[in-house]
Amino acid sequence: MRLSRAVDDYLRHLSDVRRLSPATVRAYRSDLADLVTVLGDPLVDEVTLEHLREWLWAATQQGRARATLARRTASVRGLFAWALDADLVSADPSARVMAPKRGRTLPTVATSAGLTQVLDAAGTAADSGDPVALRDDAVLELLYASAMRVSELCGLAVDDLDHGRRTVRVLGKGSKERVVPYGLPAARAVDAYLVRARPVLAARAQQPTPALFLGARGGRLGPRSVYSLVSRTLGPAVGSESIGPHALRHSAATHLLDGGADLRSVQELLGHASLGTTQIYTHVSSERLLATYRLAHPRAEH
Repeated sequence: MRLSRAVDDYLRHLSDVRRLSPATVRAYRSDLADLVTVLGDPLVDEVTLEHLREWLWAATQQGRARATLARRTASVRGLFAWALDADLVSADPSARVMAPKRGRTLPTVATSAGLTQVLDAAGTAADSGDPVALRDDAVLELLYASAMRVSELCGLAVDDLDHGRRTVRVLGKGSKERVVPYGLPAARAVDAYLVRARPVLAARAQQPTPALFLGARGGRLGPRSVYSLVSRTLGPAVGSESIGPHALRHSAATHLLDGGADLRSVQELLGHASLGTTQIYTHVSSERLLATYRLAHPRAEH
């Protein structure tokens, strides 16, 4: 079997059997398509350890980030582990491929005061009654209130909201469902959007959709539009034009811990499979505490 066909079968396995998210499957597809191109689409059982090392080395020379190299390593390891189980290869050439260690970087977090200014400005814009401004206000409030991922927000349906309990049903990574609470400011913004804006946007659509958040033409709001919204509204507050919706997720998690929430509760809110993933936010809180101490304590530098 040619490598390209094996890759196609493996990606179907990831999507249909393991039920990985579309974004994860797309990332693996990109990595493995590059592998096929670089190697010239050999038979899958002709791929050697040296082939894989040369492929990763080429990516290193191109200046690829360590996180990208680590993902590429995971992609080929997954492919050949599956191929071995499917008897497509007699040995796994990726078994000795070493992934580069990822550098630990703390996530970008906005201050609560900075976020209050951003959200207040969005609320003021929504007071104009413009449907897009009302939607944007609801999107920002709900992202920060719930700490959900942008893909989860864009995948919401109107029926996922429980207005009485102020909770929202979220479909996360691996098709895992969780129920997330949100506060009164988000509830007010979402209710105003549903009453005053969504019907206007929905009337522009060619066919009806159950999606909660709609684009200017009435279709389901996409992640790219949310990225653009967060970049132009939150970016100036944190001093970065490349900021994205994940900054609101990071900020919500950090502010919860700053406010006394326990780590396990934050893990459940974020939908992390491992508590270790959530622990990055304890480092953010510690860094902020240390910075405050150094600035405020009279004997911090003595």
